[in-house]
Amino acid sequence: MPDVLVTGANRGIGLEFVRQYAAEGWHVIAGCRHPDAATELQTLATSSGGRVTLHVLDVEDHATIDQVAALLAGTRLDLLINNAGSSGSPTSGRDRQAGGFGQSNFDGWLTMFRVNVMGPMKMAEAFAPHLEAAGGTVATVSSQLGSMALNTSGNVYGYRATKAGANAVTKSLAIDLAGRGIKAVTMHPGWVKTDMGGPSAPVEPSASVRGMRAIIAGLTPATSGHFFNFDGSPLPW
Repeated sequence: MPDVLVTGANRGIGLEFVRQYAAEGWHVIAGCRHPDAATELQTLATSSGGRVTLHVLDVEDHATIDQVAALLAGTRLDLLINNAGSSGSPTSGRDRQAGGFGQSNFDGWLTMFRVNVMGPMKMAEAFAPHLEAAGGTVATVSSQLGSMALNTSGNVYGYRATKAGANAVTKSLAIDLAGRGIKAVTMHPGWVKTDMGGPSAPVEPSASVRGMRAIIAGLTPATSGHFFNFDGSPLPW
C-alpha cells in the first residue's frame, strides 16, 4: 500500500486528494490545523477502513511538521502533496485577489509567504528521509498566477509573488534531491470551485485532482522540476 501525505486536507482540493487516493487503496496521511473540526475529513477517515489517518499539521507552525515527521520516522513516503495555501485574506472567491498597487496588505503578504513558500520548503526538508526511502515525489499545488510569462494583467502582487516563490522552491528541489531519487513538480489546479475559488469557478475539485494525479503518476526524472496545468499541458515560468 503506497503512502501519501496531504497538507490542507480538511477541505477543497486537499480533501479531494484524500478521497481519491484512499479510494485507490493508498494509505493517506491527512494533515490540517484542526482535525477535530474537520467533519468531512473525519467521516472519510472513519469509513476508510484505516486507509486515512488524521494529524495536526500547520505548515506555519514548523513544530507540528517536525512532530509528524518524527511520528512517521521509518515510514516510506511515496508522495508528499503540498496543498495547503493562503490567499492572504479570509475573503473567498476571486475578490480575495483585489487590491492593486498602493493598496497592499503586507501582513497578508507575510502570511502567504509563510504558508505558500516556506511551508512547502519546510515540508520537503522534514520529510526528505521518508521520501528518499521510497523514491518519492514532492508535488506542490501552485497557480498559473505565479507564471511571469503569463502575467499580462498585473495586480495580485502578493499572491503572484508567493506562487512564483513556490515554483522556484520546487525547481531547486528537483535539482538538489535528484541524487536521492526524489522528484518534484508544481501544478496549477485550475480555477476550482472551492471555498477559495468561489462558487463561480468552472472546474470541479474532482476533475482538478484527477488531472493532477495523472501528472504525478506520469512524472519522470526528465520532467521533474517542471510546471504543469492540471490538464497535463506545460506552463511557462
